[in-house]
Amino acid sequence: MIWKLSLTGIKSRLKDYTVLFSGLVVASMIFYMFLSLAINPGFMSHDVNAPGNYLSFIFGFGIVLLAIITFVYLVYANSFLLSMRQHDYGMFMMLGAKSSRIGLLIFCETLLTGIIAAVFGIFIGFGLTALISKLLIANLGLKITHFQVILPSAIIWTLIFFVAIFFLAALRNAHKLVRSKVIDLLHESQKPIKLSRKNGLRVFEAILGIVLLAAGYYIMRMPASAIFFIIPAALITIVAGTYFTFDSLFTLIINFLLKRKNFAYRGIRIFTLGQLKFRIRDYTRILSVISLLFALALGAITVGLNFNSLNDQAVKSTYYDATIIENSPAVQKNVDKLDIKTRSTYHYVETKKDVYFDKSEFEKTPLRDVKFKQNGNNFPIYKPVTLKTSELTMKDSYAGNVLRIQTNTLGKTVKLVSSNQLKNIQGQKKFITLITVKDFVKDYLTLMKLEKVQLASNPAMAQALSRTKPFSYQMILGFTSGFEFMGFFLGIAFLTMLASTLMFKVLSGAASDKMRYEMLYKIGTRRKGLKQSIRHEIGVLFLLPGILGVIDVLFGLRLFTALLPHPYMGFWVPFSIFIVLYFIYYAVTVKLYENLVLQK
Repeated sequence: MIWKLSLTGIKSRLKDYTVLFSGLVVASMIFYMFLSLAINPGFMSHDVNAPGNYLSFIFGFGIVLLAIITFVYLVYANSFLLSMRQHDYGMFMMLGAKSSRIGLLIFCETLLTGIIAAVFGIFIGFGLTALISKLLIANLGLKITHFQVILPSAIIWTLIFFVAIFFLAALRNAHKLVRSKVIDLLHESQKPIKLSRKNGLRVFEAILGIVLLAAGYYIMRMPASAIFFIIPAALITIVAGTYFTFDSLFTLIINFLLKRKNFAYRGIRIFTLGQLKFRIRDYTRILSVISLLFALALGAITVGLNFNSLNDQAVKSTYYDATIIENSPAVQKNVDKLDIKTRSTYHYVETKKDVYFDKSEFEKTPLRDVKFKQNGNNFPIYKPVTLKTSELTMKDSYAGNVLRIQTNTLGKTVKLVSSNQLKNIQGQKKFITLITVKDFVKDYLTLMKLEKVQLASNPAMAQALSRTKPFSYQMILGFTSGFEFMGFFLGIAFLTMLASTLMFKVLSGAASDKMRYEMLYKIGTRRKGLKQSIRHEIGVLFLLPGILGVIDVLFGLRLFTALLPHPYMGFWVPFSIFIVLYFIYYAVTVKLYENLVLQK
């Protein structure tokens, strides 16, 4: 019977629950996708520098972030869920229902909401996982034949997580409801909000908030070497500054506008401003949280999309595109497929302590490498250099170390001899061919096959081959691709949650606002004027955290100048995506609010 009443309660307020479901479904959908990619056996590869390991780590990290933000989101979602139904529960109790039965009812209703949302999210997550896995596999050039879209372990853990947090939420709701008086449940929405602080204190808090924000933005411009100071200091100052700015500056601006009669007494602006001022204490905390979540979401997707710029840097950081150490038919077959730009071959003889090279080959085609230079806090600059042949034999010289790394002869002495002398030296006769191609990205898959063929027949060269450009590029590609997808979907999840959280807060106050709008309508205010007031009021509530969040991101991207070559590159793309999605949530909130407070 209790479960039947719970379903009836959800059905009766299906439109309101749709708002809640949207955020929960997105959260559970992305949670399942991250988890299935992180623990899927199909990504576990035995290649050198296998990207599957990096993907598992990255998506595992994303799961932790998503779990934290989902928990914060559910705190607000749960309060919204309770506010929607507490008047009904009060009526049940007034009609004679026992508080224990009502407590069990809200417990079942809350838990049922979480289970339904999680199940829907998991089913949609199947399709999302299939799409993202195909994109990742294609982007990384992997051959995976046993990738599991429907992963039982991921399903179970997703259900466990969401059922667990909703179980705790259900217990909290039941406890709060049982301890509440009937009169409090019936009139909870009509309780006034007291504003007790004087303007002098608010002015001080407003100035302090601006100073703290400015300090936080300045801290993020400090040298990257102080990163362990920058992150906590910037976090504390920006969080505190955001709270004080909203708590005090917002109120001072409203008071200022109310005193400007030419502005305040046009239409029903004085009512709109009064609405904002009346609920200022409630909105202070929520606007601060929304602003920080907005910055986090926008920053996640902006940085995530810019991580692919590291791929170009991976190509620039290593000079030679391929290393060839054998002449097998399989190797030659792949070499023939390459669009070769330069080819340098060096013959050598390796003994127990020394390695002898043909000096004439280095004089004809000198060995080349790439050096990087750190430019302050900016991304390092890569510069190709020609190594001096005379420095190859110097102990612990840069040129000698490069040569020993290329030939996997670390710890041995390099000696340069003539061609005739080299022929007479007893030892292992070897060669190394270093190739550059015209388009590395175009030939990347062939270059990977070339290196893998050689690795299969020369396991002892694994250390040397693992440092070649194809394997290094594969490692970076797995890293950047993982962060790109994680940043994008985390950003979308955060945006969905923060926007719906603000929506919850606005709609939670609709019951108490309905009476005020009815009074205005009865005294002659046009419906058009009321709608305009609603649009302006909700617009301010959406706009303020959005603006401050954008400012936080623009300064925060400075932290990534040492990690990304162009952290601000194409930032208008995620900004545009966010503005459009944010506006959609604003428009939906306005429409739902109008339906709740305006007479039809």
